[in-house]
Amino acid sequence: MDILKVTHLTKRFGDVRAVHDLSFAVQPGRIFGFLGGNGAGKTTTLRMVLDIIRPTEGQIEIAGCAPDKRDSAAIGFLPEERGLYDNMSAIDAIVYFGRLKGMDRHDARTHGMELLDRFDLADRARTKLSAMSKGMAQKVQLATALVNRPRLLLLDEPFSGLDPVNQGLLEREILNAAADGAAVLFSTHVMQHAERLCDTLLLLKKGEKRFEGTLGEARAMLPARIEAIAHDRIAALPGIRAAEAQDERGEVGPGGDGPWRRYMLELEPGVDAGDVLEACTAQGVPLRRFQERQASLHEVFVQLVGDAEIEK
Repeated sequence: MDILKVTHLTKRFGDVRAVHDLSFAVQPGRIFGFLGGNGAGKTTTLRMVLDIIRPTEGQIEIAGCAPDKRDSAAIGFLPEERGLYDNMSAIDAIVYFGRLKGMDRHDARTHGMELLDRFDLADRARTKLSAMSKGMAQKVQLATALVNRPRLLLLDEPFSGLDPVNQGLLEREILNAAADGAAVLFSTHVMQHAERLCDTLLLLKKGEKRFEGTLGEARAMLPARIEAIAHDRIAALPGIRAAEAQDERGEVGPGGDGPWRRYMLELEPGVDAGDVLEACTAQGVPLRRFQERQASLHEVFVQLVGDAEIEK
């Protein structure tokens, strides 16, 4: 069963359409990347899922039921704008959020201490948040999202402001949550994290879905490309849509098989690298290098939404 199901969701603020006719679903144990630039509608959608704001049109189901603030026991949420009570200790903050989600105090404290130990903060459990570094406080906030062992984990731009070490920790926790059966949805405009983590990707632009599918399906939206060092004749082979020379012609080789040049080859739709390699062999085009180059997620989404909206 889908843990989260969104159907024809629309949200308008006056004349501004923040989300339009959006549908998707997230299953247990899956990591769903919710991608797009600033203002794409990601946070608005998450707020509707959390029942903070209500949709103008459409439906949201969490484990088969309409969202309700009283159902917070099933949800973990890490907001983009982080904030905890400075005068609380780390463990008291985690217990407080656990209690808000329906946990008894003992279970919240026990699991909270397990999380702090996992985050190398067990010795800071009684330290006030005001005395912690930003990185430490962010790990405490992550623990507040995980303490109730959520069935649905929502993370809004979770990597924002984290150093590389804490980004790695967060990636591990996302993978652990999915391995434990949670449905994980995280929003981001940084493609590298989505590329490493997600089972399914959805791209929003101005509130509308532009793509949904796997990383492989996203990459397949761009023509296949090959980096080759070869004789000039490679540019005329069948299946080559475009051949961009990367450098000047080289000298003729010892066997008279030059001149050499480095090429970036763009293939016709439906043509793969094996077809071109077979043509090189059949027509006697000599090669010094032949390497297929997969499109990055960044490159795919630049084609769909424009370079200005995606962080490199």
